[in-house]
Amino acid sequence: MELRHLGRSGLAVSRLGLGTMTWGQDTPPEDAAAMLVAFVEAGGNFVDTADVYGDGDSERVLGRLLREVVRRDDLVIATKAAIRPDGSYDGSRRHLLAALDSSLDRLGLDHVDLWQLHAYDPVTPLEETLAALDEAVASGRTRYVGVSNFAGWQLAKAAAWQRAWPGRAPIVSTQMEYSLLHREIEREVLPAAEDAEVGVLPWSPLGRGVLTGKYRTGIPADSRAATTRYAEFVRPYLGEQSRLIVESVSTAAEGLGVSPLAVALSWVRDRPGVVAPIVGPRTPAQLTAILATEQVTLPEEIRDALDDISDV
Repeated sequence: MELRHLGRSGLAVSRLGLGTMTWGQDTPPEDAAAMLVAFVEAGGNFVDTADVYGDGDSERVLGRLLREVVRRDDLVIATKAAIRPDGSYDGSRRHLLAALDSSLDRLGLDHVDLWQLHAYDPVTPLEETLAALDEAVASGRTRYVGVSNFAGWQLAKAAAWQRAWPGRAPIVSTQMEYSLLHREIEREVLPAAEDAEVGVLPWSPLGRGVLTGKYRTGIPADSRAATTRYAEFVRPYLGEQSRLIVESVSTAAEGLGVSPLAVALSWVRDRPGVVAPIVGPRTPAQLTAILATEQVTLPEEIRDALDDISDV
């Protein structure tokens, strides 16, 4: 799998990231182990988690696998902080550094490779929040820092502040939702990231699963949309506009002899500024289908057609 540098840094990550939000909940440890092994064998090295995923269970499962199943040195481990279990945001130095220490304890590590602010806290002064990133790097608890779910102006402000004084830890990445069904980041976030030389890590690159085509004829019983936990997460992408885009993806897939998943994922993977889409398969079979897209590159005319139909 191709490696790409994360922003203006020397950190090289696989051009596909493995998300672990369901680990310890919908994905049992044995399936997580099978997926991690398959991902590494395919050349993947970038694994993303967060302190709030499964109330810490995602980090616990990943930590156990790093001790028992794969070599930690073969992976780039990323985690996040700034969201409390109740869903509120907390970018204070007190919360962030305590959260990082707790993440390291659950992971069984002395450092992570990338530590990200999971959300923008509008109450805590940004300079305090960013000072916590500096301390985390200076203390060796993380090698690089990034942000997630920041608006364009928030990303630009944070990146500029970190560059303004020697010794501050630069922002190397921003993690945002991005897919053929969600292109809003192209208006402000992508230009801000390009200007600041920050790498983009799209989450939900398959449109919350809708772009795979699984919902074309209804809601499958084993899908996320059929669960109480995720139904509202998927619902916004089940409307008429989304249906038209999904049908276009499916038509392109039929013409190329590949899956709709392959078309949707390769589209976002090869967008300007994108470093590594983060996929979140719940099962080994889903990951197998994802890894099979690695050799797919969309012809320019199909890419242009998808750009047109999804430009809303």
